[in-house]
Amino acid sequence: MEILNSVNVINKIDLPTSEEALKLKQACDEFESFFTQQLLDISLQSSTLGGEGAGSDIIKGMYTEAMSKSTGGNLGISDMLFRFLAENNKI
Repeated sequence: MEILNSVNVINKIDLPTSEEALKLKQACDEFESFFTQQLLDISLQSSTLGGEGAGSDIIKGMYTEAMSKSTGGNLGISDMLFRFLAENNKI
């Protein structure tokens, strides 16, 4: 029981509650998604993913966009950025 109570306390701390905090959290998640997409774009520049034809750039773009959206918020960058901005702006 003690472990479950500890987990509940931790989960309550991490949740933004005010409308301003929710907007900030969403912006931080979107930034992490964008950042991840940029990293994937750079890392796949010399890749032959999707072939080497005219549509390969489109396929790479679709792949990096899907990957960045699926990992958005899971790398921890968003959480660190949110905590930093929330503390400095007293949200």
